[in-house]
Amino acid sequence: MKADIHPTYHPCVFVDGDHEIVTRSTRTSEEKRDIDGVEHHVIRVDISGYSHPFWTGRQKVMDAAGRIERFKNKYKGQGKKK
Repeated sequence: MKADIHPTYHPCVFVDGDHEIVTRSTRTSEEKRDIDGVEHHVIRVDISGYSHPFWTGRQKVMDAAGRIERFKNKYKGQGKKK
């Protein structure tokens, strides 16, 4: 294995509104916070597992039938030719 090719990991906290995910990352920021005596980089995110519509159940139901019909109409007659 080659030496010195791996990125440096730093302690960080990803903040999504009221939720915080304490982990390690290669990302850094100017804003820092002390958590349990360890300095963590604070990275603010717009969407995480706590707020993503798929995981919260607030996902919009798409009109699958309409999309299928548009696809069929768009590619009508372009199938395999014998």
